[in-house]
Amino acid sequence: MTDRITLRGLTVRGHHGVFAHERAAGQDFVVDAELEVDLAAAGRSDDLADTVDYGALATGLAGIVGGAPVDLIETLAARLVVACLADPRVAAATVTVHKPAAPIPLSFADVAVTVRRTRADLP
Repeated sequence: MTDRITLRGLTVRGHHGVFAHERAAGQDFVVDAELEVDLAAAGRSDDLADTVDYGALATGLAGIVGGAPVDLIETLAARLVVACLADPRVAAATVTVHKPAAPIPLSFADVAVTVRRTRADLP
């Protein structure tokens, strides 16, 4: 599949992390999502019903990031990619979760976890 819908830089405050101070204070997480989906029907019809609504996708992902805390961004990314695959038209999804304020006592540009799942990977 070569068609893609990409959402980059979705920034949401969450309370994820292993350490108590991360959960108490919270921090911003940045999410990138890429959906592999056949967009031919939408290209022909010009109808939102024939594609994945990226506004609704962003709202759903933000709800997960801002919702129940988890220890690991690996877990957060796994939950987000499952949400991306909720629409049966999505063949595969890739999600990257960036944690720009990760508790690392060194100067760094980014910490991120990327997961890719296909529909066949779903339980």
